[in-house]
Amino acid sequence: MLTDNPLVAQAWGYVEPGWDLAKSWLLSPAAWSQFGILLASWFLAVVVARIVGARLTGVLTPTAGSETMLSKARRFLLIFVPLLLPLFAYAFTALGEQITRSLFGSGAVIAFGKRIFLFIAARILVRDIITIPFLNALGRFVLVPVAALYALGLLDPVSLWLTETVVGVGNIRFSLMSIVRGVIAGSILFWLGSWSNQQTATYIEKQQMRPAIRQLIIKAIEFTIFAVAFILLMSIIGIPLGSLAVLGGAIGVGLGFGLQKIASNFISGVILLVEGQATVGDYVELDGGEAGIIIKMMARATILETYDGKWIVVPNEDFITTRVVNYSDSGSAKRYEAAFSVSYDTDINRIPDIINPAVAALDFVLTEPEGPDCELVGFGDSGIDFAVEYWVNGIDDGKNKYKSHVLFAVWNALKDHGIEIPYPHRVVEIKGQMPAPKPA
Repeated sequence: MLTDNPLVAQAWGYVEPGWDLAKSWLLSPAAWSQFGILLASWFLAVVVARIVGARLTGVLTPTAGSETMLSKARRFLLIFVPLLLPLFAYAFTALGEQITRSLFGSGAVIAFGKRIFLFIAARILVRDIITIPFLNALGRFVLVPVAALYALGLLDPVSLWLTETVVGVGNIRFSLMSIVRGVIAGSILFWLGSWSNQQTATYIEKQQMRPAIRQLIIKAIEFTIFAVAFILLMSIIGIPLGSLAVLGGAIGVGLGFGLQKIASNFISGVILLVEGQATVGDYVELDGGEAGIIIKMMARATILETYDGKWIVVPNEDFITTRVVNYSDSGSAKRYEAAFSVSYDTDINRIPDIINPAVAALDFVLTEPEGPDCELVGFGDSGIDFAVEYWVNGIDDGKNKYKSHVLFAVWNALKDHGIEIPYPHRVVEIKGQMPAPKPA
């Protein structure tokens, strides 16, 4: 009665051949001999793997703390020792298969065992050896299921079904197998592209060249790597590049209208890298008031870090279309000034001779292009105003990085010479008669 149901009948159509095959194995002397060879191969592999594994571990284990290329290679080979057991079992089983086929003309059972040993090897590889997160995930979700299908003898039927199932998007048609290949190959290609881009960027950062040129080379290599990865992926999936012409036209229209700002910022970033007007590590101030050290230059924007730890994301276009002050350009010296006042009772002609040597004695103050210069600024309400100009190599971060030390030196120099630094004075005039004091 159950077989009247189409789904049950279809399922039984898959189960019945397997049941018949199992019965033939259980009742066949050749099958029992193959089971025996499988068990013997496994136990022999256990013994051999222990002996060989112990010796290989002793040979491959480097001395503690050694970081030579040979030591790194030995450590790399050492992680594959757990694979010895299933691989030895596979090798011994393959040898037993030749014997059973020559004696009985059959080796289906032992061939199934070989595939099981390969599945075990795949499991060990993913579980114990691969530690890179992406590759481990790829092994768990791709390698192990494929090995399981191969062990059960279902890999060819599943592959055939995926190949024959065709889907389409517009005029482009491809099979499910192409999608699976594309997902797997795309993941591997773009992971390899990311890894190779990181390695290349690390190598280029160590080279002696302008920081802007380094960034430009890194971006060019990154674009090339991922462009090649995309072309290879299209080829693997089976999509002709000519069919992407319509998509390319749509992208061009999008750039012309909705994405014009993104395109403008991207081109501005390339111009910045080529001209070197600003680069990573420079302290810049934009016309809009944004100021900070450039810590990252990306395709669309540049990131500034202020001295209070905030990050400012500035579109690259702003560096081209607005005024930018670069305080770090070529590492040139910078001039700052510190203002102070003295009392009106002071002989002001003495002030420059007192202040200039005191400021020049500071280790960060330069003598070139000129030494400290104390100048009379004006006559204030409470005292006579002066300012001392000085040159330093570096940038005052706006929190008195240099100015504070200069003002300390000015204060101490004036105090040593008995010169008073004024504070505000007020004269109060009372009109009329003073009120009589109240009796106590």
